[in-house]
Amino acid sequence: MCWHIVSLGTEDNEVLEPEESMSVVARCLQRKSYGWEIEIDDNHPVFKVYRPNLRGNVEIVLHDCPDWDTFASDFQSSLTTLAGGDIIILKFPVENKSIFQEIKDNFAPLLKQIFKHRPSTPILILAVGLRLKSGPSCTCPMCVSDRNMGVSPLEGTQLARDIGLGATYLDLGCPGISHTMKYLGGVLEYLIQQAMDQQLDAAKRKGENQVLNVHPHPPILGPPEKLPCLKDEASQYISDFKTLLERCQCVDVVFCAADASPVCAAHRVVLCSVSSVFMLLFGVISTKDVGDSSTQQTVRALFSVHQEPEVSTKNSPVRVIVKDALFLKCLSDILHFIYSGASQWKLLEHHLKEKLKDAEELAHVSHIVRSVFTKPVTDSDSGKLQPLWKSLGLFYNNPSLSDVIFQVQDTKIPAHRAVLVARCEVMAAMFSGSYMEANSVLIPVHGISKDTFLAFLEYIYTDTVCPASVLQAMSLLIYSEMYQISRLQMICEHCIATQLQSVPSRELASTSLNVVSLLKKAKFHNSENLYTWLLYFVATHYPIFSQKQEFQDLSAKELDFVEKHKWPSNTYLTELEEYRRYIHPQKKRCTLL
Repeated sequence: MCWHIVSLGTEDNEVLEPEESMSVVARCLQRKSYGWEIEIDDNHPVFKVYRPNLRGNVEIVLHDCPDWDTFASDFQSSLTTLAGGDIIILKFPVENKSIFQEIKDNFAPLLKQIFKHRPSTPILILAVGLRLKSGPSCTCPMCVSDRNMGVSPLEGTQLARDIGLGATYLDLGCPGISHTMKYLGGVLEYLIQQAMDQQLDAAKRKGENQVLNVHPHPPILGPPEKLPCLKDEASQYISDFKTLLERCQCVDVVFCAADASPVCAAHRVVLCSVSSVFMLLFGVISTKDVGDSSTQQTVRALFSVHQEPEVSTKNSPVRVIVKDALFLKCLSDILHFIYSGASQWKLLEHHLKEKLKDAEELAHVSHIVRSVFTKPVTDSDSGKLQPLWKSLGLFYNNPSLSDVIFQVQDTKIPAHRAVLVARCEVMAAMFSGSYMEANSVLIPVHGISKDTFLAFLEYIYTDTVCPASVLQAMSLLIYSEMYQISRLQMICEHCIATQLQSVPSRELASTSLNVVSLLKKAKFHNSENLYTWLLYFVATHYPIFSQKQEFQDLSAKELDFVEKHKWPSNTYLTELEEYRRYIHPQKKRCTLL
């Protein structure tokens, strides 16, 4: 018969004399008064293994781990050894509260999980070392802090109660003192004898007279490796439109003074997205659609569309006369407010105050600005302006003010050059260079479905997108890589990862979705983060993917990576197979493991 004692933790204490490398439990077992001889095995990756012969055919094996970092260095092996223990001993220096807190926060819940089906397993919590004398009571911060470093007997007792099961707290004192060693040795002998008696009684009740065989413990399945984090990129939405205004690209409206001299240029789709005054001015809505007469009055009092000469081309910008001189003076600041997201009201007021020193002039312009932005397209629950990314979404897949049409399969999709140029540098070059698209209204699009292209445009207009499936997200990722929109590519990566993680394991085993194909596409289209993430995903679902035909498409390097990081590990699977053969060889087994 073999009994396993698992001893964990440190016992360093400044008041103790230096001892050999043996722990207090090993030294207790080695005491000559018990007549035990110890054989040490240093080949275990985490534990030192001591084998002292106790009596007759009963063998005691001590597995000793000197500290918690060593225990975590080979977590899977450590858990297996811990789960096989018949007596568990946790040690901490009585004057080191940080180690005690680590046991309380991290190790106690692990013990409760492992031994919840074996509540009779004895667990000893040993406070090792002498308590330092604090001397005269001092209330200075340093002395108070020193006194708080120790662990009180009440805290140790409470930890044993929290663990429950068979946990007991012992204040051991100095291991070098003879009566301390006798006390610990007696406790260990009592626990071993008590456990042996319990098993003998159980065997007698079953009518078994043969020598007891200790059943193997089920292997502990540790957690899989944590999947790597995918990168994020901050939104450039507002800065894209501010740049569009500064560069005056694709302008289709020019604001002029009373003498028709140009002052500043803008884009009708952006202006109309934030103000019903501009929507009425540029014909997006009619007077019948405007319920408030003040909007019509503001348009008539403030603007007039300049009649273009016959020689002007169809694509010439609309010239708008600004009738109010003070408003025209502040128009550049107002446009900057609109293109900065139409939300920075205080900043706009600050700029108006700097430009208009006279209080009456400031009040006049402020009144006009409020009139321009009265009853714009607003949130249903508030009267505040919507942010630009939300209001501009009204023109997504909307023919109003559109100046370009994409032919995708059998569908024509309207769009606005200004928005495309602002949000995509590749399209900015395409529409402003010597390419055919620069002068074309109808642009054919190949190699992408209508739904995926609409999702692409949705991101362009609103800065958000939610692909309907993993395959659409991958198609959108490929398209975003083609048009060099890195943030959209990262959004697609997150979408693919999120949707794959939401698939239950059994559905993942039966799905026709080819994850290895996704992995290959991610690598080909320079999505290295997603490529690495998918490799880890395959590794953490190894029992599923190793049975699929697509698994054979992995390269040798990829296969080595998956084998190295696979979960469950080969060690666990071997132990599980042995345990199953012993416990229920004829029962139906899990189809996955």
